[in-house]
Amino acid sequence: MKLLKNLLYVQTQGAWLQKDGENLVMRVEQQEKARLPMHKLQGIITFGQISISPYLMAHAMENGISITYLNEFGRFLARVEGPLSGNILLRQTQYRLADDSVRSQAIARNMITGKLYNQRAVIRRYLRDYKDETPTETTDKLNYADKRLSVLVQKIQLIADPLELLGREGEAAAVYFGVFGHFIRQTGIVFDGRERRPPRDAMNALLSFGYTLMTHECRSALESCGLDAQNGFFHRPRPGRPSLALDLLEEFRPIMDRFMLSLINRGQLNLNDFRTEPNGAVTLEEKGRRTLLRLWHERKQDELLHPWFEEKVPLGLLPWLQAQILMRHLRGDTDAYVPFLWK
Repeated sequence: MKLLKNLLYVQTQGAWLQKDGENLVMRVEQQEKARLPMHKLQGIITFGQISISPYLMAHAMENGISITYLNEFGRFLARVEGPLSGNILLRQTQYRLADDSVRSQAIARNMITGKLYNQRAVIRRYLRDYKDETPTETTDKLNYADKRLSVLVQKIQLIADPLELLGREGEAAAVYFGVFGHFIRQTGIVFDGRERRPPRDAMNALLSFGYTLMTHECRSALESCGLDAQNGFFHRPRPGRPSLALDLLEEFRPIMDRFMLSLINRGQLNLNDFRTEPNGAVTLEEKGRRTLLRLWHERKQDELLHPWFEEKVPLGLLPWLQAQILMRHLRGDTDAYVPFLWK
């Protein structure tokens, strides 16, 4: 099993990252603030005005450590990586399958099936955890949403047209986010629907931030398996878009949703951790981001049973394991791509 390495998140504005021997050192105004060994790093993610020395960047590229630049609010800017690893024959197979409408649609269907199945799991977990505290009217709405998602999971298996699959995925999103506000138990946090560009409330800001983090992890997982994260099956290729990483992200969105809900419902984040920009966009403050990143790192250590591998694995390894399954399918070792189904 692959070792779960660490992602380093840096958000101290004005920080300077440099290499000292086999260690990464962070300095602020020429004062050393942090030091850690680089051999345990998988990637470095920076927020805002962070500088990196050329020697550190060269070491990272030579050792497979990616560097991702986000703006201060968590929006993706750029990613720096070393030479693309993996088998060129595998990537050629990936490109051929992406151009094969029948085979690419089969992979896309299974990925979206995983997403809907896991969205339904979020609903069922809420009903299980808060059964005695949920009003009958709300319970009825959640049960109805559960049934509609169950029907859509079945319908998706019969879809051959990519546009129809996109439509059904959108229908499922409307059902799921139509009841999402009922999962929020902290007073003052309101969710009236999914808004992305820009997010207009705290919950939407959290979801967008979380999806950005998970997209990075999906991209790293795919590239570590030798796949091209730009060439997708459900999300069609577009310049600058990691389409395959977004494909893989789909089945993990509900897991991130559940994590973000836990931060709100446990009071680990509240309205004081957010601010509203002049354009109406809501963003997570630095203190809140620090809390979220620390708790996400802890959450990734939690183990759960992977049904396909039939063993307990850290949650943080799920993107890599699913990338492995996709790689095996593209090589012809398995008949289909099997999505992760959250129990």
